[in-house]
Amino acid sequence: MTTSYAGNVAYAVPSAIPSAILPEPLLRAESTAGKFLLMFAAVAIFAIVFGLILFLASLFKGRRGEQAQGALFAAPVVLLLAVGLLYPALLTIQQSLRGRKGDGAYGFSNYAEIFTQPELLTVIRNTAIWVLLVPFLATAVGLLYAILIDRARGEAFAKALIFLPMAISMVGASIIWKFVYQYKQTERPQIGLLNQVLKSLGFETQQFLLDAPRNTIMLIIVMVWIQAGFAMTVLSAAIKAIPDDIIEAARLDGVSGFRMFRYITLPSIRAAVVVVLTTIGIATLKVFDIVRTMTAGQFETSVVANEFYNQSFRYDAQGLGAALAVLLFVLVIPIVVYNIVQMRKEA
Repeated sequence: MTTSYAGNVAYAVPSAIPSAILPEPLLRAESTAGKFLLMFAAVAIFAIVFGLILFLASLFKGRRGEQAQGALFAAPVVLLLAVGLLYPALLTIQQSLRGRKGDGAYGFSNYAEIFTQPELLTVIRNTAIWVLLVPFLATAVGLLYAILIDRARGEAFAKALIFLPMAISMVGASIIWKFVYQYKQTERPQIGLLNQVLKSLGFETQQFLLDAPRNTIMLIIVMVWIQAGFAMTVLSAAIKAIPDDIIEAARLDGVSGFRMFRYITLPSIRAAVVVVLTTIGIATLKVFDIVRTMTAGQFETSVVANEFYNQSFRYDAQGLGAALAVLLFVLVIPIVVYNIVQMRKEA
């Protein structure tokens, strides 16, 4: 194993596989010339492998040949998934079954600690709040916006405006909202926009990011603000795909307003709603940037993804961190399965 560094975080990288392809000095290249040489070597290896696949695929003919060609093209993907995803996942599960620091006898002590330690129970509670609120709120806001501006004047500009947060990184959006929530215990004008508005209206200023559980709700608002643009874009496209014949027939039958939405629009875009809900749900389970940037998980705001980072890289508890990573993976599986089931029903 070799040790690599990302910022101040050290992580182990299996060196056996790449060292069999590239020499060790090249793997450790730190100069600009060495990095370019490594890049060209990687491109050359890719070209050689791809050329070999094309050559072997050209040797097969007929129906069995097509199956063989499909297997050849799928083989590199399967290999990369096995090396880059399956192997690390198995190592993570193995480490989660050992002691708090990832050593010692096998057992379920790390998982028992997750569901018994008060601080970690708070993390689980916060994650549940995020998953219950963010997907539904973001989807509702995006759907409402898509319906209100559908075929309206200035529709393109309005859509670009609400989609803009999606173009901002999570960290950038978090910094923006951190300034919005900023609190200063002085008589001078507040730096935070929200507190300045409250002060102008005669209300007391608030420490929005310090008081639990309100601070978790304030962080959730940031995620909803970001994801609403994604929901609006997908759902707006689904609404426009509804055949005009169906809408005209409904209007002839006297259907309008909320009944039109309930009986025509919503059933027609059901598949898109499921995709939006599940996609935002998965993104919410993995939320890290917002919590890390705005509170660093302090003041009872930490979630599973942030706590996984803390335990693994700050508290030297790799076993407990691995258990949290496995828990996160297990929580994502039902959402993915539900999405697949619903897509097959629509097919």
